[in-house]
Amino acid sequence: MNKKILVAVMALGAVVFNVAAWDYEGHHAVNALALDSLPADFPEFALTPDARTRIAYLAGEADRWRNETSLKNGTGLALGHASGPDHYIDLEDLRLYDLTPQTLPPLRYDFVVDIARARAAHPERFPAIDPAKDSDHTRELSGFLPWAITENYEKLQSGFATLAALEKFGGTAEEITNAKQNIIYVMGVMGHFVGDASQPLHTTMYHHGWTTNDNPNHYTTSFKFHQWIDGGFFSKTGGIDVKKISEKIHPAGKLPAADNPNGIFATSIEFIVAANKLVEPLYILDRDGKLSDKENRGAEGRAFLEAQLVKSGQFLGNLWLTAWQTAPEDTFLERELQQRTAAAK
Repeated sequence: MNKKILVAVMALGAVVFNVAAWDYEGHHAVNALALDSLPADFPEFALTPDARTRIAYLAGEADRWRNETSLKNGTGLALGHASGPDHYIDLEDLRLYDLTPQTLPPLRYDFVVDIARARAAHPERFPAIDPAKDSDHTRELSGFLPWAITENYEKLQSGFATLAALEKFGGTAEEITNAKQNIIYVMGVMGHFVGDASQPLHTTMYHHGWTTNDNPNHYTTSFKFHQWIDGGFFSKTGGIDVKKISEKIHPAGKLPAADNPNGIFATSIEFIVAANKLVEPLYILDRDGKLSDKENRGAEGRAFLEAQLVKSGQFLGNLWLTAWQTAPEDTFLERELQQRTAAAK
């Protein structure tokens, strides 16, 4: 493929809409696997049966936001615009902006500036966008998945910092209860994006079939391929046995990169790049009939997809544990609480 065609194809990848990664069952499994990785000394309130149920349910929250955009009369466009690109990143597009995964800026809107500058400086790289297919104004973007993971990680750190201050400096029972519920909410929601990151089709321009002019290996071009990987295969072959695959989960550990200010972002990028390397192996499995629901031919495909769920569950558990262990001290809240206590006396 010559350079001009490659550029056009990569640009086209930014224009095609990405749907959710993993169906609800898959995202539910990722959060459940992450919970299984947590040590016994992790905050007890997050490990109760009710909390586990809540965290698993929240695995689907980000997709429920996306469902809002399907309503008629324009309802939900703002929500789709704000949250839709958080579910993916098309890594092949980075060349359009003269970037690589390793040179991506750690801050979301710095990346937006890079996109805008590249489009202004090199308009020839980018085909026209059909306004009829861009009602939520996201087609100029290539996805924000690593930023979504990092930002939710920092929200979780903030939640643990708030809780620690309230418990140490006289927070009320109601405040402490609410702080715990906030932590549970963020744990559940961030799990969705970590789950997205292990689905190879959420890291690539080839997210709905190998739709380019260059397909010498005869991979599927079906738009429905994405849906089949998200959950269609599992649905047709007996579902996901979380208890069985949880045997492959190891105890969560602190991520060494957390000591670097941009370490969690870099680790998230590495995780996504690893999934991106599996895009073509996934297409090969499909081409060779190993993702079929017929005649028990899907054993290898099932093992592949279950391994991706386990990877996300492990990474998510590591993120949760690391956020708890590295939560900074909220000195501002501590002062406010001390002043409130003094005033009450």
